[in-house]
Amino acid sequence: MTQAPLLTAVDQGVMTLTLHRPGKLNAIDSALAEALLQAIEAAARDASVRAVRVRGEGRAFCAGRDVGAPPTERDLVLVQAVASALVRLDKPVLFAVHGWTLGAGLEWMLDADVVIAASDARFRLPEASLGVFVTGGLSATLAACAGVARAKALTLLGEAFGADEARAWGLVWRVVAPEELDAASMQMARQLAALAPEVARQFKRVLHEVGLANFDAAIARENAAHAALAAAGAGADSR
Repeated sequence: MTQAPLLTAVDQGVMTLTLHRPGKLNAIDSALAEALLQAIEAAARDASVRAVRVRGEGRAFCAGRDVGAPPTERDLVLVQAVASALVRLDKPVLFAVHGWTLGAGLEWMLDADVVIAASDARFRLPEASLGVFVTGGLSATLAACAGVARAKALTLLGEAFGADEARAWGLVWRVVAPEELDAASMQMARQLAALAPEVARQFKRVLHEVGLANFDAAIARENAAHAALAAAGAGADSR
């Protein structure tokens, strides 16, 4: 029997979405991306959901794009749609990450409102070495968090970095011991869910409009860059 790529649970106003491809380190295929998109859209419609928490099952949060699945144009559409849905959702989104968080997994993480990481978390953006471009609006979010110079180094060099570095660079809000991640992230998500919905909505909307005013343009330019690299035969669209 095929396992569901995403698990969903709601508790005390928090919808927890668990990436559930542990045998693949939760690598993203079209089924996972589509399930995540549908869950975010369901959270937007459900008044009982006041905050969303995204986590990963198994040894890693997300190993990026599933290189074992042939890439399609729809994969890029879905990855970008998830990113836009996370940013546009008028409820707070918290990511709880551990182990490896690579490529599109890291790009989605930066679309969240708050990120809490286990101290064993490791991050990397390998796209340049693969001849493909980033996704998820990273061309806007990474520079907004870490500055343009660091964004260039992290994407062009593709070097791995740890949780403490991610926190120092503004990519992660808090770092906790691995065994504390689940409880700490749920406690923080419940804190977000306790906010008055209109308060949360206005803070998120205004901060995005001011701090990420170029997000939609970044998505469009990323799509164009993917097309240009594909046309040039620079590399396979896989992470």
